[in-house]
Amino acid sequence: MESLQINARRLWHSLMQTAQIGATPNGGLCRLTLTDPDRQVRDWFKAQCEALGCTVAIDEVGNMFARRPGGNPALPPIAMGSHLDTQPTGGKFDGTLGVLAALEALRTLHEAGRQTNAAVEVVNWTNEEGARFAPPMLASGVFAGVFTADYAYARVDRDGKSFKEELDRIGYRGTEKAGAHKLAALFELHIEQGPILEAEGRTIGIVHGVQGMRWYEVTVSGEAAHTGATPMRLRKDALLGAAHMIARIDAIARKHAPDAVGTVGRLENRPNSPNVIPGEVFFTVDFRHPDDATLDAMEEEFRAALAELLPPLGLSFRETRIWHSPPVTFATDLIECVRIGAAKAGLPARDMISGAGHDAAYVARVAPTTMIFVPCAGGISHNEAESASASDCAAGAQVLLNAVLEFDRRLG
Repeated sequence: MESLQINARRLWHSLMQTAQIGATPNGGLCRLTLTDPDRQVRDWFKAQCEALGCTVAIDEVGNMFARRPGGNPALPPIAMGSHLDTQPTGGKFDGTLGVLAALEALRTLHEAGRQTNAAVEVVNWTNEEGARFAPPMLASGVFAGVFTADYAYARVDRDGKSFKEELDRIGYRGTEKAGAHKLAALFELHIEQGPILEAEGRTIGIVHGVQGMRWYEVTVSGEAAHTGATPMRLRKDALLGAAHMIARIDAIARKHAPDAVGTVGRLENRPNSPNVIPGEVFFTVDFRHPDDATLDAMEEEFRAALAELLPPLGLSFRETRIWHSPPVTFATDLIECVRIGAAKAGLPARDMISGAGHDAAYVARVAPTTMIFVPCAGGISHNEAESASASDCAAGAQVLLNAVLEFDRRLG
């Protein structure tokens, strides 16, 4: 059967077109989930899919499924996709590439009149980033049964707005029960978000799994007081305690290197006045490692540090683990389809593990999944400077299409 070739120029045009929705002055994107820019890009995506004759289903947490029918209705669909939401200062490719490359694969099938055995779908998962509503991968987590829909609905942003209210406001709370949408497989294309592929001159990452991740929220409480009138020996400086903890968190991650990482990504200092000793500090912690036992050890050391460092400074604290995503191993047969897809495209590839979390990690609990990586410049992501070349984006889309067609052939 004739090989199908994606249209690289059309894919790039779609990437640049959607990059205008939520564009920032510094060349990035701010398309936080369930905001007006998120609604606009969802509307665009829905219209593009319907123009190909696809039906678009939306579930109760806003996940979107655009289906192109297959020859055998008894087979569950083969899904491709990722997410369209971004970080507050995000880039043009994180998540978006996976959705638009899948859309380009559908366009290529449509133009060629190629009928697959199974239906083929493009998925847009809601709230992958977790930047507005924690935890991340929220709606794929509901889909996989990790969270309930009510749990998702009750998440609130820093302004007190709930996930459910905002989902209703933008008009994307569907009627389909999350998880009722059965899949034969999910292939997710993504930029690597790290420097390995670029450094090695490889175009394709064949992803075998995702490392484990745990998120925590910590509030350190002291006593707000006048900076000039309160002697050092009588201070209860919450920011000082948080600073000690930040240094210790870094040390914990370095102790378990090279595979461990630890980050304090959000810090809120109150009352945040130049002549007031900080009375309360809120911060988040992100620990990651491929092994759950090592994450257990890191967590134990982190909690011991809170008890060791803060009380001597006259401080109290509250700590909560808000998210735990165990290490994930992807489906071997799908990995083999990606390997065949890369070889068919004549592209240099390497096996790898994902350091970042992705929707595929949750979906792996209820359907076979795998991922495909392409390089991003300097390994930079979650940054307005995030960049990927048109040729690498096209290469990823081609491998995605090749892998899906290989898997579909096996279903036939």
